[in-house]
Amino acid sequence: MIVPHSRLLFWVALLVGPSAALAGLTPSSLWILILLLTAFCSVVTFDALVARRALAGIAVELPEVVRLSKDRPGKIELHVRNEQQRACRLRLGLPLPSPIYSPHDEMLAQLPAGAEFSRLAWECTPRRRGQYRLEACYLEAPSPLRFWTWRTSAPLRTEIRVYPNLLQDRKNLASLFLNRTGLGIHSQRQVGQGRDFENLRDYIPGDGLDEIHWKATAKRAHLVTKVFQIERMQEVYVIVDASRLSARAQTSEVRNASSTPETGNGNSELETRSSEPILERFVTSALVLGLVAQRQADAFGILSFSDRIHNFVRAKTGKAHYSACRDALFALQPRLVTPDFGELFSFIRLRLRRRALLIFLTDLDDPVLAESFSQNLKIISRQHLVLVQMLRPAGVRPLFTGGDARTVDEVYERLGGHLQWDKLRELERGLRKAGVHFSLVEQDALSVQMVSQYMNVKQRQLI
Repeated sequence: MIVPHSRLLFWVALLVGPSAALAGLTPSSLWILILLLTAFCSVVTFDALVARRALAGIAVELPEVVRLSKDRPGKIELHVRNEQQRACRLRLGLPLPSPIYSPHDEMLAQLPAGAEFSRLAWECTPRRRGQYRLEACYLEAPSPLRFWTWRTSAPLRTEIRVYPNLLQDRKNLASLFLNRTGLGIHSQRQVGQGRDFENLRDYIPGDGLDEIHWKATAKRAHLVTKVFQIERMQEVYVIVDASRLSARAQTSEVRNASSTPETGNGNSELETRSSEPILERFVTSALVLGLVAQRQADAFGILSFSDRIHNFVRAKTGKAHYSACRDALFALQPRLVTPDFGELFSFIRLRLRRRALLIFLTDLDDPVLAESFSQNLKIISRQHLVLVQMLRPAGVRPLFTGGDARTVDEVYERLGGHLQWDKLRELERGLRKAGVHFSLVEQDALSVQMVSQYMNVKQRQLI
């Protein structure tokens, strides 16, 4: 598409207006002015005809996959190919999706002469996790005489992957023991001798009878003892709930220590602040635990579900496998459906034959869903070690905590929150009888809580 340049408008205003006024004042100069305007129109027409060649041989290429992190500044690299290797002033535009913020809508670039390839960087900051696509790039270049500009669009097939931002959670975990060599800030001792068989040795006084290998003893005609080692390469699965309850915006309560004359006792008040959906915290915490499991030489896997199974990545190790787990979660979005725990636990029972640590990230404040979860949990509770993590809803706490209630409505809100808290405590007691550990954690402490429980399980060799 051809568009008039500002230079053309300037020359039209400079020639046409004064020429018309001069023709009215001096009719004898009319033919000279007509010839002058005709020549100008011929030059402009010629420049318009050759304007199409302004972008000849120029192409823009982007990587097939661009990886960015949520709320962290990043760059999209553009590779401009100039086959004719001539100097050119280029104007580019990228139709970025609305969740990806960019400080500028367009970019001006001067392609140097004698260079076939040029590299440009488009700065942007993603605001929301997910998968996006770029299907076109818009180009504009001036004509040789700069009376016109030629615009066109270049097709693209670029996928933008916005991953969760793990920076803050990794900072919160910096003081924890996260390496497997026993050398760190907090060295943790394994409890017990381990359960994996390593080798055989001669009997030493003090060895237990349960450690004697009777078949080897019969063959060698003297007592032989089994030697065990600490378990390695255990399987850890994080099971993420992406149903309707995970779509709710989680609100956090922040303590305000300022006292007021109405309270009179200086008690801290609780301020409720809106935050991101619950699923965002689930995805971030799952990936953080994957990093920790990788440092501990354990196999890490992912399972996401709602009314059906969405993604299942069997537990393995290695950076390539962690990237596969990250790709399985980064585009996960909540669905407005009720979770099907029956299908979930049947799937786990059929697919996971080896004993593993299962960490459920779900929301059980709905009594119907909590009952369904408790009933179907019996299918796997004897075979696997199960931990359940739930974010504490705003206002759900014991009755006499926080500041004093000031209004009647606030009194009823406190009573409702206490009743919900009591139901969750009852659910915790019921799950504990089935050998399942249930935790009600704050939003900002989910990653730390998961890692702490995982390290405790490793230390006590419960898997």
